[in-house]
Amino acid sequence: MRILIADDHAVVRQGLKQILAAEFKQAVFGEASTGQQAIELAWRELWDVLVLDITMPGQNGLDVLKAIRKSRPRLPVLVLSMHPEDQFAVRLLKIGAAGYMTKESAPAELVGAVKKVLNGGRYVSSALAEKMAVFLAMDVQTAPHERLSDREFVVLRLIASGKTVSEIAVELSLSVKTVSTYRTRILEKMGMRHSAELTHYAIQNQLVK
Repeated sequence: MRILIADDHAVVRQGLKQILAAEFKQAVFGEASTGQQAIELAWRELWDVLVLDITMPGQNGLDVLKAIRKSRPRLPVLVLSMHPEDQFAVRLLKIGAAGYMTKESAPAELVGAVKKVLNGGRYVSSALAEKMAVFLAMDVQTAPHERLSDREFVVLRLIASGKTVSEIAVELSLSVKTVSTYRTRILEKMGMRHSAELTHYAIQNQLVK
């Protein structure tokens, strides 16, 4: 059993390793502290499962997941998040994540989640499964944020969290001009005029905490 853990916090990686090592006695672990490292390790070596933090320095988790799905389409990727972002989980599962869980629930649910994705299943918590069922039952085409690309969706969330265009540019390793272009597209697609409207919408629809 070979398990790759990608998280920018060493203490979190160590904690995850301890939880999994107690169950998978012969497991060999690899570690990545950035999205780029995760992509490179997934490409260079063979792994049975990847436990991927969605928010790491450098490349955005969505982009990391897409890159890994291209290079290792059969590698199960279990995504970890700090926040219970239900509609974010739907996007990740749609582009190939084998499972989604919060870091808060990881100590209790991690082993079961890893076993499920190793057996070819998909893992979400029971609470999230219920919320997803309601969300998927709705006509998602009527939700303005569903018109956005994955990158635009990430930028929307960052704007709504109070970050400036310059701060977003640094976080996503993009130019200020590119982020401004994304902001303009987001406003156009969602039929809004300024960032305050985007923030209000994101909070109302629980896209940010």
